[in-house]
Amino acid sequence: MTLNQHRLPNGFRIVTETMPGLASASIGVWVTAGARHEAPAQNGIAHFLEHMAFKGTRRRSALQIAECIEDVGGYINAYTSREVTAYYARVLQNDVPLALDVIADILLNPTLEETEIEVERGVILQEIGQALDTPDDVIFDWLQEEAYPDHPMGRSILGASERVSGFSRGDLQGFIAQHYGPEQMILSAAGAVDHNEIVKLAEKLFGEMEAKPAFDVDAARFAGGERRQSKALEQAHFALAFESPGYRDDLIYTAQIYATALGGGMSSRLFQEIRENRGLCYSIFAQAGAYADTGMTTIYAGTSAEQLPELARITIDEMKRAVEDMAPAEVARARAQMKAGLLMGLESPSNRAERLARLVQIWDRVPLLEETVAMIDAVTTGDVREFAQQMAEAAPAALALYGPIEGAPSLAHLQERRAA
Repeated sequence: MTLNQHRLPNGFRIVTETMPGLASASIGVWVTAGARHEAPAQNGIAHFLEHMAFKGTRRRSALQIAECIEDVGGYINAYTSREVTAYYARVLQNDVPLALDVIADILLNPTLEETEIEVERGVILQEIGQALDTPDDVIFDWLQEEAYPDHPMGRSILGASERVSGFSRGDLQGFIAQHYGPEQMILSAAGAVDHNEIVKLAEKLFGEMEAKPAFDVDAARFAGGERRQSKALEQAHFALAFESPGYRDDLIYTAQIYATALGGGMSSRLFQEIRENRGLCYSIFAQAGAYADTGMTTIYAGTSAEQLPELARITIDEMKRAVEDMAPAEVARARAQMKAGLLMGLESPSNRAERLARLVQIWDRVPLLEETVAMIDAVTTGDVREFAQQMAEAAPAALALYGPIEGAPSLAHLQERRAA
């Protein structure tokens, strides 16, 4: 593997990794302009803009954008998260210049025609409606909102229907003007790519962009809270979150190992005790998610109304038990799962390109893989137990409940159990 980085004079960053033996490449541009960068009245506009990128440019119609990539057997797509919007393609080696030209075209030359805005508005409103009909989508949005109330990190990525219904062409253009500058963009490519060729193409396509003032986001503020709503569903959905480290905190590796041991697989504590031993649910898991300056360790389960109170109590009990008896074998297994997941994922050029972009966004560099593995290996059982104590006793918490939840314990009751 050959890793290279470059920065154009205007601040546009390029990171590539050549993967020998591959005939294809993944290439894209990650823009530091996600839901976190929206003002309250803009909530949902980053995602709306992502949709509009494929609706036509000054050089290509919407159909031509799709056809020119699919004519060569490629794939093009985009996504919006809380911290980035990504536009990417997967193509064969000889078609990398074409893919990058198309991506540059949709980023720099969108027409944002009024008729297309109205068409896509309808599509996005349908997407919002579909999400509202999906309980596990709803509950995680609520959990995020309770964790970060009155803060951009707590708002939905899709936005509310009433906001989306009002966005104009001028609103979209204003968001581009504010956030789509060269210093906010990272071109990442992995697979059958030549770094020098990518740099030359980027200089031609992005080198004339004018720099924009940096946008300062509000520091994350995890406050915690509770959201519960009864609804006649088959299952009660339970989501519990605790403040945990962000990507820039070395404790992120401890948090991820803890979450894996607690609820990251079939051998984990929550799965074994709550599903296998007691049969209280079909689905239960824990995960440690992270952003640039904050994170959430989340536990989710779906169960019946009758079993939800017991499930919630045992969840807290298992968290407390981990403080005292988290075993070295459990930590070793979680470390192995983390390293295997990381290394297996990096066999995909798409995953590798995304990882490169994310690391450059956070660190402005790509730490060596060996450095990351060493950080994972350095986490001890004592570290995990100490982190488990923080999660079980002190970390701020948020709770979301949805479905037949009338008998479910409140966040206050769970906090009392944590303190007992």
